[in-house]
Formats: sequence, C-alpha cells, structure tokens
Amino acid sequence: MAKSSRIWRSPQPAQPTRQRAVIYARVSSKEQEREGFSIPAQLKLLKDYADVNGVTVVAEHVDVETAKQSGRTNFSEMLAFLRKHPTVRILLVEKTDRLYRNLKDWVTVDELGVEIHLVKEGVVLSNDSRSSEKFMHGIKVLMAKNYIDNLSEETRKGMIEKAEQGLWPSFAPIGYLNVEGPSGKKVIAVDPHLGPLVERLFGWYATGQFSLKEVAAKARRAGLSYRKSGTGVGISTVHTILRNRIYTGAFEWLGKTYKGSHDALVSEDLWFAVQDVLDNRSASKVRGSRHDFAFTGMLTCGHCGCAMVGELKKKKYIYYHCTGFKGKCGEPYVREEVLEERFAGLLAELRFDDEVFELVQRALKESFGDEVRERAAAVQRLQAEAERLRKRIEAMYVDKLDGTVDSGFFDRMAAQWRDEQARCMKDIERHNRADDSYMDSGVALLRLAQDAHRIFEAKGPDEKRTLLNFVFSNCSWANGELSVDFRQPFDLLRETDLSPDTKNPAEGPDFSQNRRWLRG
Repeated sequence: MAKSSRIWRSPQPAQPTRQRAVIYARVSSKEQEREGFSIPAQLKLLKDYADVNGVTVVAEHVDVETAKQSGRTNFSEMLAFLRKHPTVRILLVEKTDRLYRNLKDWVTVDELGVEIHLVKEGVVLSNDSRSSEKFMHGIKVLMAKNYIDNLSEETRKGMIEKAEQGLWPSFAPIGYLNVEGPSGKKVIAVDPHLGPLVERLFGWYATGQFSLKEVAAKARRAGLSYRKSGTGVGISTVHTILRNRIYTGAFEWLGKTYKGSHDALVSEDLWFAVQDVLDNRSASKVRGSRHDFAFTGMLTCGHCGCAMVGELKKKKYIYYHCTGFKGKCGEPYVREEVLEERFAGLLAELRFDDEVFELVQRALKESFGDEVRERAAAVQRLQAEAERLRKRIEAMYVDKLDGTVDSGFFDRMAAQWRDEQARCMKDIERHNRADDSYMDSGVALLRLAQDAHRIFEAKGPDEKRTLLNFVFSNCSWANGELSVDFRQPFDLLRETDLSPDTKNPAEGPDFSQNRRWLRG
C-alpha cells in the first residue's frame, strides 16, 4: 500500500508585539510658542521617534498652560489613562521640564512605574535604570523647579517695586477696578457701582449693632456682589473686606504697609473703629500673641494621621501634640527639642566628602549643558526678532516721510511693534538671568546636601521649616519615633553606593570609583 506523502512547512515566525505608548506635550505660555517650543514641533518629534523605535502611540495629551501648579487638565487625564490601561507602559515626552516642573508631579508619575523616554535628552528611565541616572534625573527636576521659582522671584520683585510706587500690584479688590493710569501703568480706581456699597458696609459694621452675618445680609440686599458671578458676597468675604487696609488709601503687601496712590473709600478713623468692633467680637481675642513654631504644618500623628500642633507651656516650653480631629488619640506630648534633635540626626546622614562633591558637581555641569545651549538659542532667536521689528519701524518711518503712509497708521503700528520689541527684550533678560544662576543653583543644592545639618542648627524656626520641607516629606511621629521620607535626589544621596560598574566612563562623568557616596 503506497504511503501518502505530507509536506511539512516550517511555521511562520510570529510577528513581534509592538509596545504601546502615550505622548505628552506641553508649553507653559504663548511666548514659548514663539520661542520654538511649539506643540506641533514636539508632537512631530515624538511621533517620529515612535515610528523609528517600533512603538505604537495610542493616545496624545497636550497642555498649553503654566506648570507652576500641579493638576494640569490633560496631565491629569494622561495619568488616569495610564492607570486604566496597564498594558500601556511607555510615556514619550520631549524633555524633563516638559513633563513636570514640580516635585509633586514627579512623584505622581514615578508611582505609575512607566518607562519614560526623554527623547530630546536621549534618556530612557525605568525601574531598572541605574541609580546614577535616577540621581541626575532628580537633579534635573529640581533645577527645572528652581527655574520656575527664579521667574516667580523676578515677578515678585516687580510687584514690590510697583508697591513702593504706591500702586496696588495685583487684582483689584471688591469696590475697585483695574484701569490704565495716565502713565500707562495698571492702577486701581473706585468702582462706581460697588465702591459706595463697600463704604456703607464699613459704616454699618462700625455701629456695633450688627453681626458679620447680619451685615453681610444687608450688603447683599443692597447689591454688593462678586464681579464675575454676580452672586451676593458671603460672610467670609465681608470679613476680608472689613480687615483690608486698602480701602483707607494705604495697603499691605508682603508684610509691609505702603501709602497708595488710589482714592480711599473710608477714613482711617472709620477703619480702626471697625477693627475694634471685630476684635471685641472675636472669640479668640484672649489668645495672646501668635508664636512661630519650627515644625508647624510639617508633622502628622503616626497613629491617626491628624496634624500635630505646637503649644507653649509656662511661657517657655514648646510641646507638640495630636489635634485629635478624628477622635481621642493616645499619642503623648513631645518636646520641640526632641523633634529638633531627631531631624538634625537625619540631616547628618546627608554628609559626604569634598571629593564626591567635586565628582557630582562635574556630572551636573555636563548633564545640563544642553539646557544652557537651548536657552542661548532662544536668546538668539529673540534678538533676531527684536532686530527685525527695529528695521520694520525704521522702514515704515521712511514711508511716513515719503508720504506713502499717514502719521496715524505709523503711530499705531510703531507702538504695537515697540511693545513686541519690549517683550522680546524682557524674555532675553529673563533667559540671561536664568543662565547666570543655573549652575550656581545646582551647586547650592549639593552644598545644601553636604551642609544641611550645620545649616539647620544655625537657623530660626521659619528657616528650619523651609529647609526641612525641601529635604523631607511625609513626616510623622508615633511611639517616640520620627518617620520621614527623603525627597529625591536626597534619598539617593543618602542610600547609594558607588560600585565599579555603576557608570561607564565612556558614557559621561567618571562614577567608577569604589567609594561610598555618603558617610553618616
């Protein structure tokens, strides 16, 4: 019987499964659109990268707003998407400061456990990344935050300068309107509709015949309302109005009182009369003076999670105790000296020697060279734009002399172009200031890690609190023990060993010294 033949074919190779990713792009302002950070440019870069590396993009998330505060709309949607789709484990972004510019966003993304591709920096971060890579990434996040803080500081300086000129530097309170003054600067003027109502409000309350609730009701019936919503003012708003010195023609800004150039709505005598009524009605008038406790707002109770607050005993001893907001708590009082000793001990663990300091400083300089170059390129673009506008104004002036354009048109366009020139020059100044302080800030951060213990011991309560908030998070006290989390990159400085294979010298700074980063 003939045997039937069967042809065996080798199985076809299985097609590799493409990895899935989300894209995130962001610009912090319309000015950055002009400086080459545009959303289309970022999306094109990231999509091209995905195509080259065989990655399938399943979602795009874009934000055009400031990253000073976390909670950006599309950033939050991206986080929700990644949590909902556990098979999408890659996040593509242009560079570090496009993804997050504050520590809270960084921690939130890190908890997702996704693989982050910083395309422009040529860096891929994952749970398996080397400790040195994570450390340098942490430095970048802190430097990006410092850049934002530096811009905020410059804005703050401008506001102080405006206050010293007698000009209210912020949004007008109820009863006033923001208008343009004779010099072209923004000033406040009396609101013709709400201003007289605010004046009547002070008069009513100064009589002492009405409570805050009653006077707020009278004000609402008279028509005192919020400008945007049109709804009547609430009790807390009425209290804020009555406490605000701005209605006397003076104002307080950052703890200092200035003589304003705006018109007063009430006399100083009437304002002080209202303050007396408010103080006499206050249930807390016998509290005595307020005290600045070093660890206020930092500690929670390790038993119940409630805040721990400071309290002065016998006019010289400071104790901290649980507020017991969730019910009676058995955690006993603790002396401030005990907490200070525990915090100082933790800061002492950050000390490292000068040799390691020089090593990390060199790595920092090399890591941020690209940031400095990008800012230099931005300055060059802005200078070219300013020069283009200057030539445009000169050319139109010639046309005006030749009679091809009338004077009115020239004045309007020249004013518009000069404003654009001024914006360019301000942006150039902003970038130059950032460049001057960029490396100094990084070195200062390392010095902080090296000298935190000594700095802490020499500072006052407010400065101690600032330092501790910068280094620690999630501080709690329970059973006589202090528990904290070191913020990044201080956690790496505290824990990391430098082994010979930690870093390949050909890849960057020489980390190949078999030494411990820290001693403590």
